Amino acid sequence: MEVILLKDVKGTGKKGEIKNVSDGYANNFLLKKGLAKEATDAARKELTAKKKAVKREEAEILEEAQQNKKKIEENPIEIYEKAAEDGRLFGSVTTKQIAKEIEKQLGIKVDKRKIHQEIPMRALGAQKVEVKLHKEVTAELTVRVLEINK
Repeated sequence: MEVILLKDVKGTGKKGEIKNVSDGYANNFLLKKGLAKEATDAARKELTAKKKAVKREEAEILEEAQQNKKKIEENPIEIYEKAAEDGRLFGSVTTKQIAKEIEKQLGIKVDKRKIHQEIPMRALGAQKVEVKLHKEVTAELTVRVLEINK
């Protein structure tokens, strides 16, 4: 019997695959537990439509990430911090601060864990950081750390 798997089944296959399994296994386990459904023509058409929709959605997400990359690379962000007279900061600029400033200044929401700093920012000046927007898209952001005017 051919079935379409609705969930990953260890030893049988992954979600969305069409598998040929024994009738007993299909009726007594897969169908009964809701792990699969019978592979009728209507079910096959529904599966292909879902796969097309997922592909289209992934393409849109990738396109948006590429647009955000362009915006991030063209617009450096500025962070104002208190600093000593020799230019050292009291503390350091964190990825959380950078993510908050990206959202505030550029309107792009970025998870702080997707920002990679080579070395911590502990002084005034500019530094480049990597921002992972998508598994295929990484942007290079310039962060300028400036002193708060007293």
